[in-house]
Amino acid sequence: MKISIERAALLKAVGQAQSVVERRNTIPILANVLIEAEGDAATFRATDLDIEVLDRAPAHVERPGATTVSAVMLHEIVRKLPDGALVQLTADSAAGRLTVEAGRSTFSLATLPREDFPVMASSEYATNFAAPAAVLRRLFDKSKFAISTEETRYYLNGVYMHVAQGDDGPVLRCVATDGHRLARIDAPLPEGATGMAGVIVPRKTVNEMRKLLDDDDTSIAVSVSETKVRFATPAITLTSKVIDGTFPDYTRVIPTGNTRRMEVDAAEFARAVDRVATVSSERSRAVKLQLDEDRLVLSVNAPDAGAAEEELAVAYGDERLEIGFNAKYLLEIANQVDRENAVFLFNSAGDPTLMREGDDASAVYVVMPMRV
Repeated sequence: MKISIERAALLKAVGQAQSVVERRNTIPILANVLIEAEGDAATFRATDLDIEVLDRAPAHVERPGATTVSAVMLHEIVRKLPDGALVQLTADSAAGRLTVEAGRSTFSLATLPREDFPVMASSEYATNFAAPAAVLRRLFDKSKFAISTEETRYYLNGVYMHVAQGDDGPVLRCVATDGHRLARIDAPLPEGATGMAGVIVPRKTVNEMRKLLDDDDTSIAVSVSETKVRFATPAITLTSKVIDGTFPDYTRVIPTGNTRRMEVDAAEFARAVDRVATVSSERSRAVKLQLDEDRLVLSVNAPDAGAAEEELAVAYGDERLEIGFNAKYLLEIANQVDRENAVFLFNSAGDPTLMREGDDASAVYVVMPMRV
């Protein structure tokens, strides 16, 4: 195999590949990227056996072929090459080496045979549809903060993507929860997604997929089967196993009878919470909200560290209420708000609180209170 490729194109392709690779590997081949050159392009494939990413980059192919080389090492080399460099990759399978040349720099890297590289079995996808990158980015970005990190509740270690009934008809919905907070985000149902089976997309996949969604003009082809999900642009294909488990009935924990309504400037609220939480004890990070007529007092009392209090003007017309929350959860939810105002709906000090972005019901967050 012998190819010439622009540094920028190579860096992008290898960067995507090396981020999938697990740093600590018991199987040496899984640390490698599979490079295949044919026609006028080179493909770079990496996998951790749960996720596989395939990146295509334009290249001048002198001799077609394939080899595998350390993904992290190749990425480091290309990253340090000067901008605009033309990189030549030459594989010598007999010697088990890949030569990387650019300008006056030459590197010789150990390779492993391509036959050893595990390629993820292709799946029969029952549902195929396309969605704009911006729509998918909103669905996953706004929900992923609530993904659980507890390995014991593995079925909560991802975002549940499914078709649901919204206020105005069927929607594509993403839900994540860790038992303390929940995010439920809706988007218009794309054509072809109607019969989709609900799947739990793992956290690592959500983070890797995020890299495909930066360009708003891109349309992402989404394919879903019972065991796998695939996101593809013309240049990159990301295939992942889905979490084999049943996502709990989240509708039961979304309160419907919360009537005490507080409207607050979301950015101002987030900054105030952040300020008063500075003195809270790291473990509980409890912040107390005291609500009165058009007035909110945020306070933290940490006996060993100190106390803090801040007052905010809010729109609130119900009876007096005192309720406590984990400051980290409040901050994460407030930071999701794209609009100016956040609307909080309370019931009592012991019941879950609902948060919306203004009057928009397509993004709903729930946070459990704590004793303060």
